[in-house]
Amino acid sequence: MQTDASGPLIEARAVGYARRGRIILEGIDFSISRGEIVTLIGPNGGGKTTFARLCLGVLQPDKGAIKRRPGLTVGYVPQRLMIDRSLPLTVERFITVRQRAGRGKVLSVLEMVGAAHLVKSQMSDLSGGEMQRVLLARALLNEPDLLVLDEPAQGVDFAGEAALYELISKLRDTLNCAVLLISHDLHIVMGSSDRVLCLNGHICCAGVPEQISMHPEYERLFGPERAAAYGIYAHKHDHEHTLSGDVCCDGSHTEPHTHNEGSSGDG
Repeated sequence: MQTDASGPLIEARAVGYARRGRIILEGIDFSISRGEIVTLIGPNGGGKTTFARLCLGVLQPDKGAIKRRPGLTVGYVPQRLMIDRSLPLTVERFITVRQRAGRGKVLSVLEMVGAAHLVKSQMSDLSGGEMQRVLLARALLNEPDLLVLDEPAQGVDFAGEAALYELISKLRDTLNCAVLLISHDLHIVMGSSDRVLCLNGHICCAGVPEQISMHPEYERLFGPERAAAYGIYAHKHDHEHTLSGDVCCDGSHTEPHTHNEGSSGDG
């Protein structure tokens, strides 16, 4: 992992945000630098997506300040994207709807996510794993300094989810970008992160994954039984997966990865 010595890409200090008189976030301090994968975890309604929108400048804080590096480029994968299944829309056309790019560039970003063969496919025909990779390819089109991924594994099965997070780590290494990953699913995400922030209106705890999994606030928020179920362990893959999560080949050459021993579920 390479880091940029010129300082954070985004830095938030004492950030607060309220909506219709209800406090959503309060007292948030945060920074992210090039080369980092930082994950926001927490329960639904804890303010994760709101905080991401504040970082991106879509929303403005009521308190505190957020600084962004001048010229910062961001690639964003939204939490949900509804596409009319009756609408004829190829993957290539979808990627270039808002950003003009030639076939070569489209194929390049699809190749980076292992989905170049889908370029002429209809969006309505994609599996959950294929859809997420296409969304990720679209986010790479402007060669971002920062990738913001809001619940990127929605609609993806467990095996496909593991492959997706491994891909995100590889993209971080290849592009030397930062990744802000938002999730309420604790399995796998914890082991894929450099730092984790547990957010529930405020930062309950923050640190490296191993520290967070043992923090009293983490246990209080998710419960002792569930927190224990997400104990981090390392293993070595003996196979690989397709975009849809199916086993495709012997992966005995792959490096060990840190994953979590638990089933997915809402945080």
